[in-house]
Amino acid sequence: MKNIHCHTSLHGNSQCVFLLHGLCRTSRSMNKLATSLVRSGYDVVNVNYPSRHFPIARLSEDIHTRIRNHTDQGNYERIHFVTHSMGGIIVRHILADHTLSNLGRVVMLSPPNQGSEVVDRLKHLFTYKLLNGPAGLELGTDKTDMPTRLGPARFDLGVITGRKTINFILSTMIPGENDGKVSAQRARLEGMRDFLVVDATHPFIMKNNRVIHQVLFYLKTGRFDHAGHKEI
Repeated sequence: MKNIHCHTSLHGNSQCVFLLHGLCRTSRSMNKLATSLVRSGYDVVNVNYPSRHFPIARLSEDIHTRIRNHTDQGNYERIHFVTHSMGGIIVRHILADHTLSNLGRVVMLSPPNQGSEVVDRLKHLFTYKLLNGPAGLELGTDKTDMPTRLGPARFDLGVITGRKTINFILSTMIPGENDGKVSAQRARLEGMRDFLVVDATHPFIMKNNRVIHQVLFYLKTGRFDHAGHKEI
């Protein structure tokens, strides 16, 4: 696969966090979160991958190869993942197919863990296919779609999703609280250890200062800061 690379900040720490951006985004969308993680003492690998050009299975295998290359060199005690949107589905795919012996915790931001009704409604349109590519077609809610095929979480997982939107047209396609792309209900995943719904939108949840606080809190403790959540 061409055009997959990592923006890496390595300082010899014992724990590393891999960041995976969402569909139609780049690693730049995760830069603010990466900076906060580095300041908190983690090595960070901010993975950039061509989300629009390959199916999820292909993306997952190539990203897994990069992960193993980095972890073999770094000799980390623990590796963690923080993902946005489709990045969470890629991590689920990787962990369904591979065992990472030093796996720590995973935090997913606005993941379509049970698919998205937006994909159900729009995936037959030429413009949707053109803009979102083969992976974007796999994110629906049907039992044959990738999110529902991957099964429950068998790893330490916390999920944060949003309830604000800047795309009111797409929000009309989604029942209940949603962030303009994914409903709060469909962000949930069986087996997750903690869950938060926050006042954030799908495109910008990873840049929200209070969400970043929650990510750091979960990586450290294995739970979210529910006392602080009242302020979100």
